Amino acid sequence: MRTRLLAAGILACAFGLPVMAAGQADVPLTDSLKTESREATNRKVPIMLLFTSPECHYCERVKNEFLGPMVTDPAYRNKVIIRQVEVGSDWKLVGFDGKKTTHGAYAAGQKVFMVPTIKVVDAQGKELSKPIVGLLTPDYYFGYIESAIDEGLEKIRGKKN
Repeated sequence: MRTRLLAAGILACAFGLPVMAAGQADVPLTDSLKTESREATNRKVPIMLLFTSPECHYCERVKNEFLGPMVTDPAYRNKVIIRQVEVGSDWKLVGFDGKKTTHGAYAAGQKVFMVPTIKVVDAQGKELSKPIVGLLTPDYYFGYIESAIDEGLEKIRGKKN
């Protein structure tokens, strides 16, 4: 994927086209995990939740360099739904169970205290892979994300239990 993005950027520059600046491809904040759940069930894909906070520069890096581009890449349409939850925020959120809560309360209930944290879950909110906590090693981070998505897909589509 990175090679495709780099090639597109080089071609855009060569032809004088505008290049999307880092940060323009953002990870949507969720307001309803129930809605995400229905979409995930219909598409038979996992949901990737990125837990962030506004003052976290590592979160911005994960969004700008990894997940933001994935959100806009059509190759991921049939693989995963990517959404953001802001830890500590009082933004309204409908949980997987349909109950009203906030981003902060949901994150606390998930025991997310360090950001960025990525969790891949099924349509009921059950974890399908080990959470990715922190930025870890940037050179391997994309591989960790891909592995978590693949593990989630395998479990959802019945290849593994």
